[in-house]
Amino acid sequence: MLLTAELLLNYQRCNRRAFLDVHGDKSLRDETSDYVVKLIQDSSENQKTVLTGLDRPYERPQFKSRDWAAGAEATIAMMAQGVECIYQGVLLTEENGVTLVSRPDLLLRQPGLSRFGDWLYSPVEIKLSKRSKAEYQVVVAYHMKVLAAVQEAWSESVQIYLKDKPPSDIDLWEVYPRMEEILQSCIQELQSPTPPEVFISRNRCALCQWYTDCYNLAKSTNHLSLLPGVTQVRYNELVNFHIHDLETLSTTEPKLLDNAPGFGPDMAKRLIRQAQSSLNDIALPTEAFPQGRSIEHLLRTELSDSPIELYFDIESEPSLELIYLHGVLVVDRVNKTEEFHALLAETPDGEARVWQEFLDLVWRYPTAPIYHFCPYEVQTVNKLAKQYETDRSLIEPLMSRFVDLHERVTRLVVLPVEGYALKAIAKWMGFTWRDERANGAQSIYWYAQWLTTGDREFLESIVVYNEDDCRATHRMKDWLAEFLTKQGI
Repeated sequence: MLLTAELLLNYQRCNRRAFLDVHGDKSLRDETSDYVVKLIQDSSENQKTVLTGLDRPYERPQFKSRDWAAGAEATIAMMAQGVECIYQGVLLTEENGVTLVSRPDLLLRQPGLSRFGDWLYSPVEIKLSKRSKAEYQVVVAYHMKVLAAVQEAWSESVQIYLKDKPPSDIDLWEVYPRMEEILQSCIQELQSPTPPEVFISRNRCALCQWYTDCYNLAKSTNHLSLLPGVTQVRYNELVNFHIHDLETLSTTEPKLLDNAPGFGPDMAKRLIRQAQSSLNDIALPTEAFPQGRSIEHLLRTELSDSPIELYFDIESEPSLELIYLHGVLVVDRVNKTEEFHALLAETPDGEARVWQEFLDLVWRYPTAPIYHFCPYEVQTVNKLAKQYETDRSLIEPLMSRFVDLHERVTRLVVLPVEGYALKAIAKWMGFTWRDERANGAQSIYWYAQWLTTGDREFLESIVVYNEDDCRATHRMKDWLAEFLTKQGI
């Protein structure tokens, strides 16, 4: 069996993914998403930037793709010659019948003693991330393990190049024991005749090519991981209490779970309520739902129909640290009109202009509430205000006008959805996006393609998606106001 560093990285993210990478039916994999393609391209560009800035020349071994034996032979020949820097070399070693394959981004020649002479090599990883994640450190320690077997010597220096940062040293002897434990667990899992149990985690699974296959399996069994709030830790505890399905969970006494790791009284009640909602496909008020005058106050102060209402959504390009679109839907309930404003920076240097256009627009309606979904929009307004030194007299009054519908929905209502993201909630409420492919990751890809190709279709797709997000937020506000009104009767 071959075990690569990529496989070890995937195992740390999801043991089932690693198993399917080795044993799964490749025809069941999803196509690589546009956003993942962009990440691969960005990673390649980041590597080129690092290589350009190296203080020494580098060489790359030549071999046919995935012919690891030929790659290892070519790499060893270069190490024996004492090449200063080897880019994407191949290292192989055998351990208990498993071939360990290592392909560090760089092998840097250092002073020391090895089988090759009075020099040795240290491994370096180049990552697009701005953070030295634990999973990356484990991979670098794995490279060092295989490298030590090849050169018969250990290097004290192992490093990671993070995006736009100098190389950071890794404490090898702190990370190494954890790496060995993960490696042995990975080998044992991959040699098992059956795959690990499916578990759907939205954040972790979203970009995986096995997502559809795993999701369909989870859906067919009504797996509890599809229930919002069921983390891996909480799921393990539910299993320990012999709770495997929605029906059992929906009738569980909260006190049973109060002291379980990851729970507590509030979470226990929330999950049981969530199971009841999903099982019966109905919206239910939460334990924190207001009563009597509290409902009236909430409706009057936050969710009443104002003469003018603004619905706000932002699009950004994280790799450029750019806010390029402020989408604002202006709803005039008196005149029964709706007008969408796409305040768009077609190039990065347009960010300041569209920021000012946003301020001009929201102050055109100085008393209108500004509805949005999640804290990101408010955080971004504060960030841009500091960045462009905007007078606080224009910003502070806005803060009381912002209404985060995600916070209101999750605090007041339990919905029969698989997650409390905008799309999941609004779709359950009957809203449909014009482009089903559209999401935040896709819009990042579209904007990058616009900057590269100049094809305006990419910009138009972003604007349509952003407008639909604003309209979905509008639908949610109306639904929530109606729900509160009915519950208050």
